Amino acid sequence: MPNIKSAKKRVLVSKENYEHNKAYRSALRTAVKKADAAIDAKSDDMAAVVTAAVKKIDQAANKGIIHKNNAARKKSALVTRYNKANA
Repeated sequence: MPNIKSAKKRVLVSKENYEHNKAYRSALRTAVKKADAAIDAKSDDMAAVVTAAVKKIDQAANKGIIHKNNAARKKSALVTRYNKANA
């Protein structure tokens, strides 16, 4: 445990940011899983769910939760699966 006041504050801020990012990452994974499930089931609202997942991925990349290349890879894989399901 740190002794210096600023280091103590950094520990608290880091923990708070970690919890926020953890919640955001969890919501991102949930959105991607819902999109995968919709694609597998070929549901009627498949396009809307995929669009929502792509939006979540973009938001996570902009906030720095995931790397921009990771976001591009996730979006590419998701849209490729969607296009195959529609064909």
